[in-house]
Amino acid sequence: MHGGAQPRRVPANLERRFAALSAVLGAQATGSAEDQPDDDVAAGYLVVRASGASAARIAIDAIRQPSLAKARAEPDQIQLVMRASLPRYLPAGGVSLSFPECSLRAQPAGRHGTVLLTVATSKLSISFGELRPLLFRPVPVERPLQTLFAAAVAHLLVVAESLDQHGIKPYLTGLAELVLRSALRTELNRADAIATRRRDAVEYIKENLADPALSADRIADAMFISRRRLYQLFDDGDGVSGRIRQLRIDLARELLGDPAHAVKGIGEISRQCGFANAAHFSRTFRKVVGETPRDYRDRVLSGV
Repeated sequence: MHGGAQPRRVPANLERRFAALSAVLGAQATGSAEDQPDDDVAAGYLVVRASGASAARIAIDAIRQPSLAKARAEPDQIQLVMRASLPRYLPAGGVSLSFPECSLRAQPAGRHGTVLLTVATSKLSISFGELRPLLFRPVPVERPLQTLFAAAVAHLLVVAESLDQHGIKPYLTGLAELVLRSALRTELNRADAIATRRRDAVEYIKENLADPALSADRIADAMFISRRRLYQLFDDGDGVSGRIRQLRIDLARELLGDPAHAVKGIGEISRQCGFANAAHFSRTFRKVVGETPRDYRDRVLSGV
């Protein structure tokens, strides 16, 4: 070619090394779909999942017997999928290292390849129940852990040919445990932060229940967060408006059942609970509680 860049050749020593490594590790072996890394795992995220058969069993048990699913469902293997910087001269088909209790598959894809690390659940010191918060969804991974994981995998692939194959098993299990424990700690801290923000939001709602103009926008502004972030805090039920409505009904039940407020009219209590008018209050109360505010008060105060 004239004036064009010459294609880069793989250095002979590395070509020989990866050829030998491919023969040892089974580079072109085709596994089942569950043993293939996910191409769409974003950089900086970890996906933890059970093997295909185990995942299906867990899902079926959860539907058929929800009360027993958590006790029964424990997969034989846990899979970790993460993007990582892989050796530049890794074969295009990737490489795989397999043992009865663990396996590693690395698939190059440009600058960042994808790594699938599979370990036996029984070999982890973390129980499957503890790992549930991480399962089947992208979990953010801090950069130091990303770097360590990528370096550990890359170095292992380069020198695996000269290592004792049985000695690699505890290395891979230990790497998986380190990643899982670190990711779990980060996720639990994040969950605790979400719980704290949710409690703060509920307290603000309670303090402002009497205001009919209380809204998601106002709550978000008061907490210095976006409306979208606020909705994420309450994505486990009826949302923000549902939580406001339930807290208002709870307050109404408290006031209606208190003899000290027996002289208050239904309209006054509805205003105290933040309802725009008594008619709306009565309709909402009956829908939630199953009886009108007046009937509820008469029944509770009479001790029936």
